[in-house]
Amino acid sequence: MKILVCITKAPDTTTKVQFTDNNTRFVEDGVQWILNPYDEWYALVRALELKESGAATEVHLISVGGADAEPIMRKALALGGDQAIRINAEHTDSFNTAAQIGEYAKANSYDLVLAGKESIDYNNGSVPAMIAEHLDAQFVPNATKLDVEGGSLNLEREIDGGKETLTVSIPAVISCQKGMAEARIPNMRGIMAARTKPLNVVEPAAAENLTETTSYELPPAKSGVKLIDAENVQELVDLLHNEAKVI
Repeated sequence: MKILVCITKAPDTTTKVQFTDNNTRFVEDGVQWILNPYDEWYALVRALELKESGAATEVHLISVGGADAEPIMRKALALGGDQAIRINAEHTDSFNTAAQIGEYAKANSYDLVLAGKESIDYNNGSVPAMIAEHLDAQFVPNATKLDVEGGSLNLEREIDGGKETLTVSIPAVISCQKGMAEARIPNMRGIMAARTKPLNVVEPAAAENLTETTSYELPPAKSGVKLIDAENVQELVDLLHNEAKVI
């Protein structure tokens, strides 16, 4: 089985978010970029586990972005990916990104496409589903468990009030979340090997953008905490009704 893992760069969670050009562009200067945790800890590591168990033969990595995405792709290779593909286009729209990955996956006959359930910057989680539609493949979101049995995938995911168990045939696209695998740290051997593993740059396919970012807005600053005496229940009730707007 041939697996394609979708990865993306994301700002470190300690990044101070700033915007410029009348709040239409994120300021990337000085930002520490990391490999998106959902892609790394769950999608990539589970793909590597499947290869180690003999259920998969190859694990390839793919990302849409500029040359500044290559360091995080090398980290993914250091964890154990066989080769990486960078589609040379800026990520500006989820549909466009999904179309780019879908076109490459279709042309190279992957049995399974794995991705994190979302990226930690925009948190929209729409790309994996769009890839599945592009490939006309089965899609299961937010999976917490994945096993391979013959030509089928046995999956588990959390739903309201319990867990859902599914069996789907390949080809398939799966978005992964916590529970799928345990995070790994690249070892020195993997880091050295990653330097010589193939990282291929391909030009983007023709695909349209369906959305456009018009502006960004930071959340309002948090106000101070009010401490209410435990004996003054009525004051607390008044504040909840009139300030917190709790009905």
